[in-house]
Amino acid sequence: MSENQTNSPVQQVEQDINILKKDRLDKLASLREGGFDPFQITKFDVTGKAAQLKADYEAKEAELKAAAGDDEEKFNASLEELHGNMIRIAGRIMSWRDMGKANFIDVRDATDRIQVYVRSNDVGADLFKEFKKKWDIGDIIGVEGFVFRTRKGEISIHAKKISLLSKSLLPLPEKWHGLKDQDTRYRQRYVDLIVNPEVKDTFIKRSLITREVRNYLDALGYIEVDTPVLHTLEIGASARPFITHHNTLDIDMYMRIETELYLKRLIVGGFDRVYEVGRIFRNEGMDTSHNPEFTSVEMYQAYTDYIGMMDLIENMYRTIAQKVCGTAKINYQGVEIDLESPWERLTMIEAVKKYAGVDYNDWADDAAARACAKEKGVEVDEGDSATKGHVLIAFFDAFVEEKLIQPTIIYDYPVENSPLAKRKPSDPAFTERFEYFIYCREMGNAFSELNDPIDQKERFVKQVEAKRAQGANAEVDEDFITALEYGLPPTGGLGFGLDRLVMLLTDSPSIRDVLLFPTMKPIPANSGRPAAESDTEE
Repeated sequence: MSENQTNSPVQQVEQDINILKKDRLDKLASLREGGFDPFQITKFDVTGKAAQLKADYEAKEAELKAAAGDDEEKFNASLEELHGNMIRIAGRIMSWRDMGKANFIDVRDATDRIQVYVRSNDVGADLFKEFKKKWDIGDIIGVEGFVFRTRKGEISIHAKKISLLSKSLLPLPEKWHGLKDQDTRYRQRYVDLIVNPEVKDTFIKRSLITREVRNYLDALGYIEVDTPVLHTLEIGASARPFITHHNTLDIDMYMRIETELYLKRLIVGGFDRVYEVGRIFRNEGMDTSHNPEFTSVEMYQAYTDYIGMMDLIENMYRTIAQKVCGTAKINYQGVEIDLESPWERLTMIEAVKKYAGVDYNDWADDAAARACAKEKGVEVDEGDSATKGHVLIAFFDAFVEEKLIQPTIIYDYPVENSPLAKRKPSDPAFTERFEYFIYCREMGNAFSELNDPIDQKERFVKQVEAKRAQGANAEVDEDFITALEYGLPPTGGLGFGLDRLVMLLTDSPSIRDVLLFPTMKPIPANSGRPAAESDTEE
């Protein structure tokens, strides 16, 4: 680099990190030369967690205060006895205040931060010297000592012994600015979780939500099952699959885009109620509500219909919100979402009439529907071959979805876009299908399941023809048709995206905020390690 050239901010951060990493590597080498390798430590017996230690101490302190009354001497004597209780914690050094022969460090474990008071007289002069010279913010340590309250009133641990359990070779983002760059936070979630503890809260809540979904369905008598992730057929559904190759069988296989067909096979086989919480893979676009791999919950119940599934999902959301958030009226992106009140239910025809001012029943035929779409400036993908059903769907997409902020169930979909749903006996142009929407976002999809094998095969054939016209290698799932020929009872089925439910209940604007490791485009090898804009040592 010439004398007149200066580093870009990213280059300067990278250079600073390399300098700090070299310093830490030198410290590690010095520790090893002295006969100690922190990476050889295999265990540390932990007896307490930061959050619980602080809560327990506060409660015990209040109890002793009440017992001592106004007798300050008795209270102090009781505290001294309490200080004889030794505990052991482990965690990461998050900050450091050097006061000479006494240092204060903040240590974070899986539950919280806690201040640790480290004094030369307690841990020994030699170890204290090594602690100050060769340990760093970010190192993982073990502490043995007692809990006390400092003169400034902070509940802390007075260390009697300290141990270096693992050396951090890279610096954490600096204290005041932290890890702010969103792209880096997604790519380096491990650092995001260290320096932004509220992120961990989102994923703890995700675990609770998943548990409550299972609890709710289990209580209704559903059985959780697992179905194959690798399929031998590319089915005719609209989603594009990821393709892989099985070397032993020498066949292409497809990552599943749904769990539906296998679950319905189980209803044929005699299970009355089944569900799966499963990973789904779709080779499609990415945005704030779509990731190529995501988690779905699909459930099927014999001897019910789509009305039964409406009741189920409405009550499920209400119950889970109450258990996880403490209320069924939640805040999402500054808007109160009312999961408590009965959800509005509209047919697709009613919704389009309400929000677009267009009545499907006024269209005499397909040509009249297409003319209406042209007049209103609504684009219909099927062009001159569009039916009344296609046009209705186009009006819904253009005018309705963006209005559905509060929980709304839209039902009775045209048969054109519902290949697995049962036709309405009263109007075969429509199916017993519904989707439900919250905050202008489709959250789930349900049917009265089609169980007529003849009708099902006809729809599969049309779907496959359409896919092959687009260059796909789709096939009819003949085995599923065979299963239907053995007899599928009247069945209600429903599927929803777990990630979108987590987004709603954690007030997260993007699906990437609720996926620990979202799909990201790789950074070219020659572009350097991604770094936060303030990746410097404290």
